[in-house]
Amino acid sequence: MNTPATTAIANTASAALRDRIRDVQEAARGVTTLYPRSYILQCIKEDRFPDELWQKLGEFGLLGLSVPEEYGGSGGGVLEITALNEALALAGVPTLFLVVTGLGRVPIMRNGTPEQIRKFVTPTCTGEKKLCFAITEPNAGTNSFAMTTLATPNTDGGWTLNGQKVFISGARDADYMLVIARTTKASEVKNRTEGISLFVLDMKTPGIQLTQLNIQVETAERQYMVFFDNVKLPADALIGEAGKGAKLMFEGLNSERLLAAGAAIGLGDYALAKAVAYSKDRKPFGKPIGSYQALQHRMAQAKAQIEAARLMTYNAAERFDAGEDAGAHANMAKLLGSQAAVAAVEAALQTHGGYGFDRDYDVVTLWPMIRLLEIAPINNEMLLNYIGEHVLGLPKSY
Repeated sequence: MNTPATTAIANTASAALRDRIRDVQEAARGVTTLYPRSYILQCIKEDRFPDELWQKLGEFGLLGLSVPEEYGGSGGGVLEITALNEALALAGVPTLFLVVTGLGRVPIMRNGTPEQIRKFVTPTCTGEKKLCFAITEPNAGTNSFAMTTLATPNTDGGWTLNGQKVFISGARDADYMLVIARTTKASEVKNRTEGISLFVLDMKTPGIQLTQLNIQVETAERQYMVFFDNVKLPADALIGEAGKGAKLMFEGLNSERLLAAGAAIGLGDYALAKAVAYSKDRKPFGKPIGSYQALQHRMAQAKAQIEAARLMTYNAAERFDAGEDAGAHANMAKLLGSQAAVAAVEAALQTHGGYGFDRDYDVVTLWPMIRLLEIAPINNEMLLNYIGEHVLGLPKSY
């Protein structure tokens, strides 16, 4: 059976790859049948991490996607884990933790030592350990190069970390955190990309304090302000070379764009399916409201946007896994995916009318998460800036 993802890559991928995507998404449907949308809503209500779902994803080998078998994974690349993220969202079971886990593992896999990979990545393949990601700071925002969180070297070869991060999804539930920090202050480097390093820290390390943010988004993961007060890190916490982490950082961020795009198109299709089903059943004037062009065209437009975004997403993921420079395509995928998802949920709300705002219909509950995807993990305005400057060759945007 074809899935949305296999249809999207039908003309660009090998039969073997299409089969693999189909297998991933069919396995995901097996998990979401056991742990459907109602399960996630209950976890949100109880403010708890969906451990049963996460462990089942591990049992099915889905958490190990993009990690080589020699390190305990299931193989494949970012394309496969993007397909997984889409499949979960298609069932109304999106998980931000899969996004942060997927992006956090990329720089470790590509630049860490075999020992670091086995320590920080391998346990995430089964769900035994969870990994989150910290880059954004209160006074820097999307200007990551202006970060002030600083790691200073110790005489024993380790590091001392001080500073703070914000909007860190799942920090409470994570065992490890990939932290982007400066090892040279921004004021002391000639090029703003210099002096940035990547560290993986154990969340049980003394000196880490979490403050939950009052963010109302219907996801099981909560967002946190994270404070580092003289946090001692061992030498093996450093991934790659000190001060040369900017390139490593963007390797992870490009995969993050794709995972976010996968979640967006999945959630968009989920919202649109609810609109279609309701519009076929609702007959206030004797005919289904789905026959009204004012609603039908809106839904049709959203569907076209979703399919276009899906094509871009899987094309970008293939490029990323092939080792190409996929920055432009990843940014476009996230931009188009988030816009398509918003169009879909807006169509669903309009189709449901007043009932769309009744939480029991589970439509308005989708809106915050979908709308957030136009802002996070990076806002669409910054993506447009990138496309304007690096794709079209226009002057830098201000």
